[in-house]
Amino acid sequence: MDFTLSAEQQAIRDAVFRILNPGGPLGDDYWLARDRDGGFPHEFFGAIARDGWLGIAMPEQYGGAGLGITEAALLMQAIAESGAGMAGASAVHLNIFGLNPVVVFGTAAQKERWLPPMIRGEVKACFAVTEPNTGLNTLALQTRADRRGDGYILSGQKIWTSTAQVANKMLILARTTPLESIGRSTGGLSL
Repeated sequence: MDFTLSAEQQAIRDAVFRILNPGGPLGDDYWLARDRDGGFPHEFFGAIARDGWLGIAMPEQYGGAGLGITEAALLMQAIAESGAGMAGASAVHLNIFGLNPVVVFGTAAQKERWLPPMIRGEVKACFAVTEPNTGLNTLALQTRADRRGDGYILSGQKIWTSTAQVANKMLILARTTPLESIGRSTGGLSL
């Protein structure tokens, strides 16, 4: 197998390294300050959004670049490889990868409503999975989403949700069918 990057893939990495230049405004000193104050890297998030990277793998019709998961993974690798490390990657990963369930399963109205503002960085997202009694054992999740009329009633607890403190929207993994009512533990889970 040839793992040589295409010119487009190398351009993605180069663009990220320009944003995160070690001596620049979003360089090493910026990330050291975020480590010390524990603050969300709003300036970094804004730069990634401004340059269109939040939509790297999203459909062009909603403002994305229409590239693939490989390119999105290279983007995240370059962010993590820089002085931003995993703090930088964690700040943007949900806006990059977390929208895929909306792309695949959302209605046309949901896609039009949620994808463009998230791709533009006007909305920050987080993903609530971890629960106090189950940790990351997603097959044992207890949070419920019960259908009521045109919507759902959520009940349960989520903890340790990265970027929840700044997120405008939350993607929640919940059980729509009780564990005891299904044949397989992987059934009955919904986003």
